Amino acid sequence: MALFDVSSDSTCDLKKDYVEKRGIWFVPLTFTMEKDGKIEEGFDNFSATEQYEEFYKKVRAGYFPRTAKLNYEAHIAHFTKMAEAGVKDVVHFTISSGLANTITITTKAAADVKEKYPDFNVYAVDPLTATIGQGLLVRVAADCRDKGMTAKETFEYIMELRQNIQHCVIPDDLFYLKKGGRVSAVSAAFGTMLNIKPMIVFDREGKLSVVEKNKGMKKAFARVIEHLTKAPIREEGLAVVVHTDNEKGAIELATLIEAKTGVRPEITIMGPVIGSHVGPGSVSFAWLSTKTRDWLHKELYS
Repeated sequence: MALFDVSSDSTCDLKKDYVEKRGIWFVPLTFTMEKDGKIEEGFDNFSATEQYEEFYKKVRAGYFPRTAKLNYEAHIAHFTKMAEAGVKDVVHFTISSGLANTITITTKAAADVKEKYPDFNVYAVDPLTATIGQGLLVRVAADCRDKGMTAKETFEYIMELRQNIQHCVIPDDLFYLKKGGRVSAVSAAFGTMLNIKPMIVFDREGKLSVVEKNKGMKKAFARVIEHLTKAPIREEGLAVVVHTDNEKGAIELATLIEAKTGVRPEITIMGPVIGSHVGPGSVSFAWLSTKTRDWLHKELYS
């Protein structure tokens, strides 16, 4: 019998069928789409590929997506549902503290629910990552649960492991980075015109950092392989390529990775909340590595 439950908000970008199969408690964030004064609201809980494709089609057509972090009330509702279902211990994941202060809200809500349900304990994980990197850690937690580990043991293991989650995020268009304040308007204009593809990584604090700019996707993909050569995939083989409606590019990168390592990464599509900030056409790679982020980034950029 499992000694604890696993929970995550939707910034982990795990698909509905996987979440249900692994028995993971899931709470979706919300987003809005605005065009010509019209606003559409949605939940980050898509269940069909067509829903993801339609979202990115609208973004390309000029809809402006906005996202909101999971608020206190949503956390209270989520944790109360779990407590009322008889859950005692839970390892819960949320987005990196380097991107939002959701972990603080999580901790406060968990403490308040515990006042009403004293046996309910939340081990709140700040994964120092998001999207598929966060998803990889959620998968590891579910594996630990199934092996009979306790919530405390799993939490401590995850906290040690998170610095070994590596990322190579390659947006297709600098416009969305400009909106997020990652590059200037001038850089975005020239970069887009020159087909510049930035390489973005998560640093040790879980913040996004533009570490290089490459001319075209093929050059960017070659650099991913260089990252991977320096920091190989661990023996568990946890590796995922995620795209924002660029399946062709994702398959190309996955094929290069497989040829180099013998590991065929899973290919998936990014959800609307994180995808809103990356923009359509991106291809990214996350993997559980034998090296830490500090080691890899010093090796490549010092």
